Amino acid sequence: MNRPATSRGRVIRPLAPKKGHEIGEAAASGQEADALSPGLYIVAGPIGNLQDLSPRAARWLRCADLIACEDTRVTAKLLRAAGSDRPMQCYHDHSAPDVAEALLARMAREAVALVSDAGTPLISDPGYGLVRAARSRGIVVTTAPGPCAAIAALSLSGLPSDRFLFAGFLPPRPVARRRALAELAGLRATLIFYESGPRLAAMLADGHAMLGAREAVVARELTKLHETVESGTLAELAARFAAAEPAKGEIVVLIGPGSAAVASGADAVETALSEALKSMKMGQAVASVSAALGAPRDDVYALALRLKGKA
Repeated sequence: MNRPATSRGRVIRPLAPKKGHEIGEAAASGQEADALSPGLYIVAGPIGNLQDLSPRAARWLRCADLIACEDTRVTAKLLRAAGSDRPMQCYHDHSAPDVAEALLARMAREAVALVSDAGTPLISDPGYGLVRAARSRGIVVTTAPGPCAAIAALSLSGLPSDRFLFAGFLPPRPVARRRALAELAGLRATLIFYESGPRLAAMLADGHAMLGAREAVVARELTKLHETVESGTLAELAARFAAAEPAKGEIVVLIGPGSAAVASGADAVETALSEALKSMKMGQAVASVSAALGAPRDDVYALALRLKGKA
């Protein structure tokens, strides 16, 4: 089938999927057309191993009129692996609004594929606003699902997978990070985070302080040559990574659910403070818990004195 003719600034064919489009009859029959209908095509790419690129994703990369990507240098390698020579357009969190508008205008009349530097777009990557805007304008949005580091790590972690929360990157500053962790303390689910090597040990220590003695897994460089998966308690992993050189590569941290939901109010403050006092000096523990849970500092200090008296 020939690629539909286009004219700049003019919609050539309706937005509804045509016969032979992936979400239409061709997908059911296994016969794929050469051309793609206008719309936004979200393409999941490998997280490290190029063999994980699906045939459908590779075909979309060959047939799309334009590839929207974070970094053209990174995506160029993916396109070579897919046998694609399609043009690229940078689109990332810092792109000016007119970049998104230009992409929306093109996907109204052409097929635009969206990829991230690794894995599934929109998972700690840009694209949410673009997808939302496309859908609000009646533009067809579809996806070729595939690799995602968070899900890959969960599948091999051995931690409960029936309920989980992906929380992306925690704040880099200690007080904000502890506050974010404290907000998740009562959730009965496996928690999944992305983290950088230099911050890994501190993040695990803060996890222990705010969440208690929980099982955890650190998965690094998944699907790559130097893939490693280490498990233990938060305290054990914090000590292990603090004693080693900063870990390199892409890192996923998974924290198992607590043995029981953490109570709210005064009980939550006491639980967090008791854990913080095990690894921090009293003043530091008081400041951390007060900031994380929004409790009055004087009240937390008085509670710390009582807890120290019981020890």
